[in-house]
Amino acid sequence: MNLAEYDPLRGRRVEVLDFTGNIIAPDVRPDDLSDDYLLDLYDRMVFLRVADQQALTLQRAGRMGTYAPTLGQEAANIGSAAVLQEGDWVVPSFREMGAMLLRGVPLQLIYMYWMGSEWGSHFPENVRVLPICAPVGTQTLHGVGLAWAAKLKGEQTVTLIYFGDGATSKGDFHEAMNFAGVFQTPCVFFCQNNQYSISVPRSTQTAAPTLAQKAIAYGFPGVMVDGNDILAVYAATKEAAAHARSGRGPVLIEAQTYRLGPHTTADDPSRYRSAEELKAQEPYEPLPRVRLYLEKKGLLTPAAETERWERYQTLVKEEAKKAEAAIPLRPDDIFDYHYATLPPYLAHQKDYLHRILASSGEGTDGQA
Repeated sequence: MNLAEYDPLRGRRVEVLDFTGNIIAPDVRPDDLSDDYLLDLYDRMVFLRVADQQALTLQRAGRMGTYAPTLGQEAANIGSAAVLQEGDWVVPSFREMGAMLLRGVPLQLIYMYWMGSEWGSHFPENVRVLPICAPVGTQTLHGVGLAWAAKLKGEQTVTLIYFGDGATSKGDFHEAMNFAGVFQTPCVFFCQNNQYSISVPRSTQTAAPTLAQKAIAYGFPGVMVDGNDILAVYAATKEAAAHARSGRGPVLIEAQTYRLGPHTTADDPSRYRSAEELKAQEPYEPLPRVRLYLEKKGLLTPAAETERWERYQTLVKEEAKKAEAAIPLRPDDIFDYHYATLPPYLAHQKDYLHRILASSGEGTDGQA
């Protein structure tokens, strides 16, 4: 595909697989994404769905803190991260568990993060994924910094920067876009436009008809894609990554998806959207269309599908148990892994915490 053919001002978006499992744009379907590879990516989507459901169960049972579900956004997660090469970076916000898993972050660590352990962000040495970023939009600046560093060092790597539609209303996003455009950094801005910034609908966040067109003001391409179509997401991200890797600068992708669950487990979406709206979106969610396609190709059977879901349900429960049994949080962990030399103001806070814990009979190892 050619990015220039998808000028967001024309309102055209990348689409390949419709919600009934039929290919509607065979010329756009990526040549390197075989049916067997698509089956593997579907497997990853199921893993993400089951891991997401388990996290929600853990939170409701009081075994995990506030959690941001990915229900309905599996194609955007998996299809985008699947195009990356060795050495590329992933910069997540807080709804990219699928991309993180695909790029080598163990599920146990992701669960530990949401359980409140600082060690949940201690990824294996060879995994080029930044920690989950809860503040909205701030990670866009970090991602552009990584991409600029790679360019200065002459590395042929790409940084994939994730954020939601709400982040496009933040100054951090615009600063990152401007810097990326000026210095032609090798990065892909990937917006998971799930139609709501917590309770604020997309229609009241910006007067621009699309989010993708915001790239034009910063001097680089923007493209819209059906974010629930894994083939379309893969095709668009593959082209954008190639564009960035070749030295032509950044690309903004607006993946138009829909958040089927709450913003986080602390949210009640029924207060700002109707049951009718949610029901109308359900037929377009990502997993069924891939399953239907694979079934038509004879690559998926009911027995294999049942085995897949059962296998992952067992696996995620084991990962949850490992997360709960892992090293407990030490208060010092909050301070010890940000700087090589702790700044005086944080050293003062750390000392103050030690005095408070000592006065209450608690130790700095997290034990009473």
